[in-house]
Amino acid sequence: MNLYSLLDNTTILSNANVSDKEELLNLMIDTLKEKVEDGQLEEIRKSVFERERIMSTGVGKSLAIPHGKVSFIDENLASFAILKEPIEFDSIDEKPVKMAFLLVGPEKKNSVHIKLLSRISRLMNSVSFRDTLLACNSSDEILDVFEQEEIKYFGN
Repeated sequence: MNLYSLLDNTTILSNANVSDKEELLNLMIDTLKEKVEDGQLEEIRKSVFERERIMSTGVGKSLAIPHGKVSFIDENLASFAILKEPIEFDSIDEKPVKMAFLLVGPEKKNSVHIKLLSRISRLMNSVSFRDTLLACNSSDEILDVFEQEEIKYFGN
């Protein structure tokens, strides 16, 4: 499974104007509303915020990878955001976050969820990839950059 297939124009925020972590997480979760049934969005929100309370998902290098698992979905859901201005996120390197990749997975497919989190980390570890993403002006550009990088890094 590749990351770019989890994203589309409705789940990519190319210039998100948020003031804090809570606002960012809520905005990213809200992008998933067309992919789940009414009421399920709140369960996703609860899962992501519970995970964030356990330990910040600000992984350093201006990136956060918020995530959660829920029982009612069969496939992973994702959202990606580049922020207009960096925000405090309690990151491990104590630096603000400029990009975030939200991943929500089904409880019964834990190994796929972990593999996708690992893939996000490996891709986002590349300075040139992060710089290319930051230079994007639209969700279409961001999606193209993800696709090109994944094909280059992992193949089809």
